[in-house]
Amino acid sequence: MKETSRQRLWERRSQTPLLVLAVAFAVAYAVPIVAPDAAPPVHRACTATEWTVWAAFAADYLVRLALSPARRAFVRTHWMDLAAVVLPMIQPLRLLRLVATLMLVGRRAKMAPQIRLTTYVAGAVVGLLMFGSLAVLSVERDAPHGNIRNLGDAVWWSFTTMTTVGYGDHSPTTGLGRVLAVGLMLSGIALLGVVTANIAAWFIARFERDDQVERLQLAAIQELHAEVRALRAEVARLGVRPDGRPDAPAALEATAPTP
Repeated sequence: MKETSRQRLWERRSQTPLLVLAVAFAVAYAVPIVAPDAAPPVHRACTATEWTVWAAFAADYLVRLALSPARRAFVRTHWMDLAAVVLPMIQPLRLLRLVATLMLVGRRAKMAPQIRLTTYVAGAVVGLLMFGSLAVLSVERDAPHGNIRNLGDAVWWSFTTMTTVGYGDHSPTTGLGRVLAVGLMLSGIALLGVVTANIAAWFIARFERDDQVERLQLAAIQELHAEVRALRAEVARLGVRPDGRPDAPAALEATAPTP
């Protein structure tokens, strides 16, 4: 129990620094793609930042694993975190490090109870559009038969791919670019399903609240009717008419002389 509390304390305290590092990773990833003619020291600084951020997320995973009371269960339930840490070691590509960081940030964001579903979905859409555009541009810009040559083309392609419109004016020609396209299409379908389910759940909850209010009002009316019936029965038992005057037999009995 103590280790579980320490693990939760670590996750709560490390959430904000890891999100800041994720923003730094995004900048370091985007600069060499948007500005490929930047000075070599800029590219080296960006590469160093990417590896530093990845190392921070890897250290975070190891710390949480060490603080977990059931390490095997932690590895089974956090297999995506483990894959995100091990994947760049197998193939140290900047694109794979990007995917790893997004996976870890997504896991940490879902642990934060204050993040609402709508905000999370909106952030996921913006993040996928931005990073999908940068990733496909880095892959397709130098391809021999590529038709995605600038950031505008990449953003347009990402938007049409995520919405599954697919105009076909821009399309990836490399294998990795097509893998990115499949990922964006699946992500767009999944996000659309989440939004649709969220809207449906809101309507259902609203209808349930209205139905509950109606049931409470009906119960109150029935209780009031029961009280009115009981009051009428009590009035009839006392021999008092609804207008407040005594009933005739009761009045005669009350005015009759006593023998």
